[in-house]
Amino acid sequence: MNISKQLINWYTDNKRDLPWRNTKNPYFIWLSEIILQQTQVIQGLPYYESFIANFPTVFDLAEAEEQEVLKLWQGLGYYSRARNLHASAKYIVTELDGKFPDTFEEIIKLKGVGDYTASAIASICFDEVTAVVDGNVYRALSRLYGIETPINTTQGFKTFKTLAQQLIDTKQPATFNQAIMEFGARLCKPKNPDCNSCPFNNKCVAIQKNIISDLPVKLKNTKVTKKHFNYIVILSRDQKTILEQRQGQGIWQNLYQFPLIETSNEANHSTIYSEIENLNVLKGKTFQLTVFNQKPIIHKLSHQHLYTKFWIVNLEQELPEGVLTSNIQTYPVPILIGNFIEKFNF
Repeated sequence: MNISKQLINWYTDNKRDLPWRNTKNPYFIWLSEIILQQTQVIQGLPYYESFIANFPTVFDLAEAEEQEVLKLWQGLGYYSRARNLHASAKYIVTELDGKFPDTFEEIIKLKGVGDYTASAIASICFDEVTAVVDGNVYRALSRLYGIETPINTTQGFKTFKTLAQQLIDTKQPATFNQAIMEFGARLCKPKNPDCNSCPFNNKCVAIQKNIISDLPVKLKNTKVTKKHFNYIVILSRDQKTILEQRQGQGIWQNLYQFPLIETSNEANHSTIYSEIENLNVLKGKTFQLTVFNQKPIIHKLSHQHLYTKFWIVNLEQELPEGVLTSNIQTYPVPILIGNFIEKFNF
């Protein structure tokens, strides 16, 4: 079956008009690919447009403060993408004189860039014949060929990368790569794929064997942990609060948060009261403690579920070292805290 020609024909007739498809500027393509990692197009598009507006060149991104980059990224999650993006922009400007690397082997050296992203940029911007393998490609090829090798294994990656490389149109690598990704996103979807409209429905092994919902195969090896977070929202007489920047490694590295108390179980009023009495900022001061949400907010991350309460501390004294609540929106925070800030309406 001539997969590549059929895919490209389908793509030509059905592709979405997206801004990064109207350019070969490697900076724009790189930015779009990083944003779309772990993110759907409909969610990522406004972030892409905001980044282009705020940082129209790699030089602008390199010169930005990290806090500015993280604030613009707020709500997308997987914040290491933003930090890596910023670090790579600085590398391109300082080490490569602002010239974006133009081969797969050089592109993959950028921080936060793996095989998929390097293949996408190299093919779209520089016509290099290197096939992309992302979730859409895994899904489409596993169903079309009935491949049951787990995709999150070394052998799985090799199997699908080799197959995609065999299928790629050597004269139109960029179009082929975008076509197979679009096909997986639009037709061969994770749930309720549109098999009736599929150009391969008379050749698809998954349809023939009635195993569409079983593919692709992915080994389950992630244990989800449960944590209880208690954020202490201090409100002083002079309309200030306390924000702390998260240090060390972690998904929220360098983002800001209210003082955090982690407990082994869901905390009650007396537990939190006794804990916050020991906070340096509250020692010897008079305050009232209330809980904003009686029922914990459950925030689900890939490896952990956070059961979160926000505790309001009304402080009768002033807070000279605090942050004005009127400025709180300028700080980059995890979406969990961002949602609270919106609801609380400082």
